Amino acid sequence: MSIIRIAIDGPSGAGKSTLAQAAAAALGCIYVDTGAIYRTIGLHIWKCGADPANTEAVAAELPRLQVELRYENSRQRMFLNGRDVTEEIRLPEVSQYTSSVSAIPAVRSYLLEMQRELARTHSVVMDGRDIGTVVLPDAEVKIFLTASAQARAHRRMLELERRGTPQPYEEVLREIEERDWRDTHRSAAPLQQAADAVLLDTTTLNFQESLDALLKIVQERGNVHEAI
Repeated sequence: MSIIRIAIDGPSGAGKSTLAQAAAAALGCIYVDTGAIYRTIGLHIWKCGADPANTEAVAAELPRLQVELRYENSRQRMFLNGRDVTEEIRLPEVSQYTSSVSAIPAVRSYLLEMQRELARTHSVVMDGRDIGTVVLPDAEVKIFLTASAQARAHRRMLELERRGTPQPYEEVLREIEERDWRDTHRSAAPLQQAADAVLLDTTTLNFQESLDALLKIVQERGNVHEAI
């Protein structure tokens, strides 16, 4: 039984996590939410009061951290220094810190081997912003998942409402656009579509349509039945 690696990249709010998780379940793979790993670092920097834009200050915190990824009932959970922070890392404040710290080369280097080791030992569906370009450049299937900024802002607004932390649409849209600019202009592994990635735009698709389209790409590009 060979290993298959499915890399899903795309901007914030494109639905990478929910679609990747559903695809992993359908394919019998492990789902790796790399955004959650970076959010765990962002949470620590927020809590300790360090400036997320201060490269040296953030790098100095890394040796003090123990970041763990565990699976419970096939669901990924994040632990920071032994404490389950799976829910806490989704706070809106953490998103802004995560965007800043994830642009720091020392942070990306610190987490790179953790991500690659999972893909060496398991069939994975891994999502993020540089999976197909940096983390798993030789992945069997690469997908660049996107949607218009307006569609992503609307989805994010509904998600925040469900979590009990509502934000106005205009504010969410502004944050999405700012995050897009930072992610595409950072010096360390900027967000971009890998040359051999398939573009999947879900602006006009609902969740099931998006999942069906994603699985079709995997089946066509990955010889999935033979690999898993």
